[in-house]
Amino acid sequence: MILSPEDILNARILIVDDQEANVQLIGQLLGEAGYTRVTSTMTSQDVCALHRKNHYDLILLDLQMPGMDGFQVMAGLKTDDADSYLPVIVLTAQPGHKLHALQAGAKDFISKPLDLVEVKTRIHNMLEVRLLYKKLEDYSQDLERTMLERTAELRESEARFRSLTELASDWYWEQDENGNFTRVSGPVLEMLGIQVDSLAEDVKDTAVTGWNEAEREQLRAAIAARQPFLDFPFSRVDTDGSQRQYRVSGQPMFDPSCRFVGYRGIGVEVTVRQ
Repeated sequence: MILSPEDILNARILIVDDQEANVQLIGQLLGEAGYTRVTSTMTSQDVCALHRKNHYDLILLDLQMPGMDGFQVMAGLKTDDADSYLPVIVLTAQPGHKLHALQAGAKDFISKPLDLVEVKTRIHNMLEVRLLYKKLEDYSQDLERTMLERTAELRESEARFRSLTELASDWYWEQDENGNFTRVSGPVLEMLGIQVDSLAEDVKDTAVTGWNEAEREQLRAAIAARQPFLDFPFSRVDTDGSQRQYRVSGQPMFDPSCRFVGYRGIGVEVTVRQ
């Protein structure tokens, strides 16, 4: 993230001082330096409202003012939840106030009487930090938005894939990381010898016999080991003695941090009908 000179010179600056001579001096200095968006107020009570409205990149704040002093103004600015960064440089003739001001949240200070070179340097440095902070904040928000959009797109894509998979196969199933079935269509529960009525209407309380037990153990072992399998052959003998053949495919699922989150698979019947 790089700032151009125009970024800094176009920053919004508010001068707060109850002395008109100081306001004019700083305003003239900033104007001559090329700053284009400089405003001022001599009423400290107006600062918080002005900042909420204009979102200043920098506030040059005198500490010694009637009504509300600079410390009270900074306390009021801190209540603005929309801006956690306090973009304040305090102006003070009291050396003892400098540390107090920094502890109160000011980012820097300028001593009075004003040294014009010091004023320009501290303002430039402060704006550079402030604008980079804002760019980083904007970038973080953009990144979060992009991640949310990509996540939504991924979920939509996964939903389309699941729908197409279900249409292209005789059955489909999903398990969570604990091996619990969360989605089932077809005889996969029968294949594994599992009876879960709430997930499959076609699975009854009475166990369905005829499945090849050796193949059943192989399939269970592959799932337990979190291994993918493709076109795993599975067979079953019906009560009339006829044999039915199936092909089963499955894969483990992992989240972006490579944590196992479950299993999903499909199957088709490949029995050749006479």
